[in-house]
Amino acid sequence: MKKKFLLILFLIIILMSNLSFASYSTVSMTVVEEPVCTIEIGDNSKFEKKLIGKDLTNKEVTLQLQVTNQEVPNKLTGEVMLVIDNSDSMTDEISGTTRKDLVFESAKTLVSNLLQDNTDLNIGIVSFSSNQDTSKEGTLEDAFLISEMSNDVTTLTNAISNIQTNGGRTDLDAGIQLATQYFTDNSTNKYMIVLTDGVPNIAVNYDKNYYSDDVIAKTKQTLLNTTNNGIQLFTMLTGIVDENYISISGKSYGQIISEIFGSSETPTTGKFYYVTDDKIEETITNTIYEDLIPKEKTFKDFTIVDYFPQEIINNFDFAYVSNATHGNISTQVDTTNNFITWTIPELSAGETATVQYKLKLKENFDSSIINQILYTNEKVDISYTDPNGDIQEKTSDVTPKLKLTEPPAVLPAAGKTILIVFIVLATGLLVFSLIKLTVLNKKMN
Repeated sequence: MKKKFLLILFLIIILMSNLSFASYSTVSMTVVEEPVCTIEIGDNSKFEKKLIGKDLTNKEVTLQLQVTNQEVPNKLTGEVMLVIDNSDSMTDEISGTTRKDLVFESAKTLVSNLLQDNTDLNIGIVSFSSNQDTSKEGTLEDAFLISEMSNDVTTLTNAISNIQTNGGRTDLDAGIQLATQYFTDNSTNKYMIVLTDGVPNIAVNYDKNYYSDDVIAKTKQTLLNTTNNGIQLFTMLTGIVDENYISISGKSYGQIISEIFGSSETPTTGKFYYVTDDKIEETITNTIYEDLIPKEKTFKDFTIVDYFPQEIINNFDFAYVSNATHGNISTQVDTTNNFITWTIPELSAGETATVQYKLKLKENFDSSIINQILYTNEKVDISYTDPNGDIQEKTSDVTPKLKLTEPPAVLPAAGKTILIVFIVLATGLLVFSLIKLTVLNKKMN
């Protein structure tokens, strides 16, 4: 009799064990919703979290986090006035050529590059030195309009080639003042590029003393006026062989340059390129060009925090499918607050950062989640620095959703509960009976 009770108890335990494990083998997983979590970044960029793979037979899904920088740099728009020194010092020979050839050819390259496939930009040209009619020296007639605003490359490059370098002195003041007059009133983007090889020694309505404090003050004020008129100024000064040379006013070239232009590090206004003749071509065609063209829009300091619901942490195994293509990501889920953190130091235009992970149902999952809608994520928080240097913070709780179900043919959930209760009670009764039987046997013996 005792052996029969033990056998029945053993069979009940096996039955309960089979019920426990049968739940994983018979449960089905479906994807209820597959929305794409999208967070807009900048004008054309975005973060996306989406379900990219599902192996429902193995009860697992794959999700992807992706940040894409699709920002397009703006084209240079508006108007540019090119202000070119045509004093006779431009004919000085430099390494088998002349300063004029270096400056003029580089200026033509700059014009061609700026207008390449860009019809939203117009360029005008002014030259300056001093009028050959000495009675007009120190007036606006020290400068000449070479070309009005145009976006025709041939017209502008031919105009540069036709500039005559025959002026005796350098009236930068007249060149800037005249060029300023040719910006149109409705232009919102105004740029002025000054290319000169001499220390200004006269100015409009100056005191008739070369290199004087009056010339310095008037020229400097005209430089400052460009900013007041909404003009971005780019000035290249070259051709200064000896800045310690003392001018007729008693001030050295170096002193006058500093008082009028400032320095490359701290210019009076705009940008100031104080270069030697061997840097002319590079400065005009590369440095000034790059400073003019709108910069590539780069996002920096991304922090992406992906939060998981407790039901996912408790019932699913988490594993990365692929490493993050950019930056660093948590090696595992932080169970303190149920999240992973992805940091990306920088994402340039045209770049995409991606990471993928898998959620797989555990064999010992909690059966109470059956027939519930399971959110694969709770939310995503993003912070980053935009191309303007401003910190942006955004969030979204959009997420794919799963559901576990059991086929009715196996056993309805309510029936299973009743069966389990019955088995537990029966087991208890058998154990109790076994104990009573043991006691009776002892008494009989």
